[in-house]
Amino acid sequence: MIVQEQDERSGGPDGEGGVRRPRVQKNVTRAIASDICADVFPIGGFLPTENELCLRYGVSRTVIRESLKILESKGLVRGRSRVGTVVCPKEEWNILDQQVLEWIGPRIFELDLLTCVLDARRAIEPFAAEFAAERATVQDVAEIERAWERMRDAAGDLEAFTQADVAFHAALLKASHNQIFMQLASIIQAALEFSLHASNEAAAACDEAVEIHKRLVEALRLRDKTAARECSLQMLDLAARDLAIAVKNHPAPSGA
Repeated sequence: MIVQEQDERSGGPDGEGGVRRPRVQKNVTRAIASDICADVFPIGGFLPTENELCLRYGVSRTVIRESLKILESKGLVRGRSRVGTVVCPKEEWNILDQQVLEWIGPRIFELDLLTCVLDARRAIEPFAAEFAAERATVQDVAEIERAWERMRDAAGDLEAFTQADVAFHAALLKASHNQIFMQLASIIQAALEFSLHASNEAAAACDEAVEIHKRLVEALRLRDKTAARECSLQMLDLAARDLAIAVKNHPAPSGA
C-alpha cells in the first residue's frame, strides 16, 4: 500500500522545505499500523529499512521516523540500535488505545478482543454496581439516569445508542467510588465502545437492554445492592448473547 500525500507547497511529498500537513503524518502512521495489523509485516519480523518505507509510503525519512515513534509508544514496534525495527507480539500492543483498536479494524473479531473486554467487564461491573448502590451520590445516580434516558430516546440510531450505553457504564464505574474502578472508566472507554457497538449492532432490538438498564437505575435509587448486582449480571449475559451473534456475522477470513 503506497500512500501518496502531496503537500500544497512545493518540495517532497510531505512538503520538505515547507510545513508538513498533520494529516500526512497521521495517514502514514495509520498505513504502517494497518499493514502490521494485516500481517503484511509479520510479528517478530523486521520492518523494511527507512529508505524502503519512504518509497513504499511516498514520504520522507522524517515522517517515517515520527510515525515509528508513535507506533513504538503504542507497543506495535520496537527499535533496535544498528539492527532495525521489529514488530512486537500482539500481547505488547496497547489494545485499550483508541487508535490501536481502529488500526486493528475488522480483525478485532479474529483476535477475540471483544470477548476479552466482556471477560473484564464480568470481573468488574457486578462489583461496581454493588458499590454504586451503596455509595453513589444523588448526582451520580442522576448522571447514570441521564445516560439511560439517552439510550431510551436513541431508538433506531446505533451510534447515539452506543454512545449513551458507554456513558452509562462509565458513570456506573465512577459511581462505585472505588478509585481503581474510577480510573478504569477512562482507561477502557475505547474498548468498551467497540464492544458495545458490536453487541448493539447484532441485537435485534434495544428494548431488552433499555429495560435492564432502567432496572439498574431503580436498584441504585433504592440502594438495593443485590438487585443492582443481578441487573449487572443480566446486562452482561445479554451482551454475551449479542456478541456471539456479532462474532458469527464476522467470520474469520479464509486461511486465518
